[in-house]
Amino acid sequence: MTVVKMVAVDMDGTFLDDQKQYDRPRFMRCYAEMKARGIKFVVASGNQYYQLKSFFPTLASDIAFVAENGAWVLDGEQELFCGAFSRADVNAVLDTLQNGHYPGLRYILCGRESAYYFSGAVEEQWLKKMRHYCHRLKAINTLEETGNDRLFKFALNLSDDYVEPLMADIQRLHEGAAAATSSGHGSVDLIVPGHHKANGLNILAQRWGIDHQQVLAFGDGGNDLEMLKQSGFSFAMANAPQRVKAAARYAAPGNNDAGVLQVIEAMLAGEPPFA
Repeated sequence: MTVVKMVAVDMDGTFLDDQKQYDRPRFMRCYAEMKARGIKFVVASGNQYYQLKSFFPTLASDIAFVAENGAWVLDGEQELFCGAFSRADVNAVLDTLQNGHYPGLRYILCGRESAYYFSGAVEEQWLKKMRHYCHRLKAINTLEETGNDRLFKFALNLSDDYVEPLMADIQRLHEGAAAATSSGHGSVDLIVPGHHKANGLNILAQRWGIDHQQVLAFGDGGNDLEMLKQSGFSFAMANAPQRVKAAARYAAPGNNDAGVLQVIEAMLAGEPPFA
């Protein structure tokens, strides 16, 4: 029987319900039992670390984070990995994004110290939404104003009609320098190739001496595919698209039904498929 030693959860559409909430008392009961058994808990999300840790104010120093889709990996408050684009690659991608081929495109550039947007390039209503995901978000006029920050992700939003063409252009024009991954609803992240969630979990698994077959992972989006394929107990949420369900080994109830907590409770109780 394979024993679970790590639980990794995506956040939006997975661990959180559509109101961006979760049942905290129920989770804390699960977490206490997981900690007692030596099971590591990992938050694996495309969101900013500063936002993610706000969901776990009493646990942030005790759990691990694979933030920014894998670009930044922390065990508690200890940084284990922080990727970065070269500045030449950042400028090349900016040239592509600013060529006018993608009507309605909006984007921010994400780094270890903060996320950034170019003044006047996006409307305040969208920025208000992005501040929910980026607790550190600054306006800049030029790329040089980011200083020595390690820049590791572009977070894009555009019409679904242009998602596939943009992703194809990124692959064609920036192969080896940037990789595009979509979480749905017009959201696309550009990351350093290979710096995805699965790589982040691998860093933690090696640190803790855990085999991938001992990992229980949950996801609902395209940015979860590598993580789900790698993990021995991978669950796609009921609300996930078919391609995500096809990548996972098992199915979990939807995010609005606390599907993650239901499966964790089944794991702790030794119920199938964990029996």
